[in-house]
Amino acid sequence: MPTAASTMTSARLLSLLSLLQVRRDWPAGQLARRLGVSDRTVRRDVDRLRELGYPVRTARGPDGGYRLEAGSELPPLLFDDEQAVALAVALRLAVVTGAGIEEAAARALTTVRQVLPARLRQRVDALELTAAEPAGPGDGDQVDTDVLLALGAALRAHEEVRFDYASPGRPDAGTPPRRVQPHHLVVRARRWYLVGWAPEPGEWRTYRVDRMTPRVPNGPRFTPRQVPGGDVGAFLAARFRGSTDLEGSTGAGAWPCIGDVVLALPVARVAPFAGDGLVEELGPDRTRLRTGSWSWAALAAALARFGAEIEVVGPPALRDAFADLAGRAGRAADLPSADPVS
Repeated sequence: MPTAASTMTSARLLSLLSLLQVRRDWPAGQLARRLGVSDRTVRRDVDRLRELGYPVRTARGPDGGYRLEAGSELPPLLFDDEQAVALAVALRLAVVTGAGIEEAAARALTTVRQVLPARLRQRVDALELTAAEPAGPGDGDQVDTDVLLALGAALRAHEEVRFDYASPGRPDAGTPPRRVQPHHLVVRARRWYLVGWAPEPGEWRTYRVDRMTPRVPNGPRFTPRQVPGGDVGAFLAARFRGSTDLEGSTGAGAWPCIGDVVLALPVARVAPFAGDGLVEELGPDRTRLRTGSWSWAALAAALARFGAEIEVVGPPALRDAFADLAGRAGRAADLPSADPVS
């Protein structure tokens, strides 16, 4: 059973490690004052960190001190609350935005999330996002992490948000804050968008998150509704095309056969192979995919390649195509071996 002395030593080691991580060089005397111990105790604690694998270098001389160097292996790290949330959000972004590191990011996110305090885990879990299309080249506009978390929390709680919006050439200065009922946070071409219902004009609106400055507190709770056509990706694509028909994606270049399924896979296993489809995370091992092909048979075959349980959301034509594919696959499996050629 740990003693009070060992507990105090462990806490002091963690404090020392935290200090060494936030600043390049620390004079020994200053570290001792910050920790409330003697220089000799600091030296012993530094030796303990070295035994644990932390490469702490000693600088000699009257102003000598300590520096945490880069080592050959990654030791355990300490993060403050702000750093931990930023790391988790960045990993969640990497999972869905086609950065090429989706599976590793998903595993890292799971690791980070398991050790987050409950108060921080709730903030990170409130961030629900959708990748409307794969990220392309170029830089998106920087979005404040706190803004994303605030919008994600309001979206999950079904609370109306109030915010100022910096439209180019039309500043909101001096005007009342805008009001919207948030329904989707969407990533499209490296930019973040909020899709929501604006109650005063009574219509759907799309806002760039990097131009939003939320106000507090949030507004009243609301009952969620469905975007026109039921597909936020198609809805947003129609908005960018300037289409007045927002009931579906029927413009030039649309697939003739488009279906919705839920795959029993984590989003990191789906996003890299979704092509131009819409990927949405439903849970740790559930991902919704809306994608298309030239025929229903081709679409069913392409989805079967994921090698996972598939729940068909719609339309019925896709379900029929799966039934036909299953029948043909079953007949192929039951065929007797062909007679040898004489």
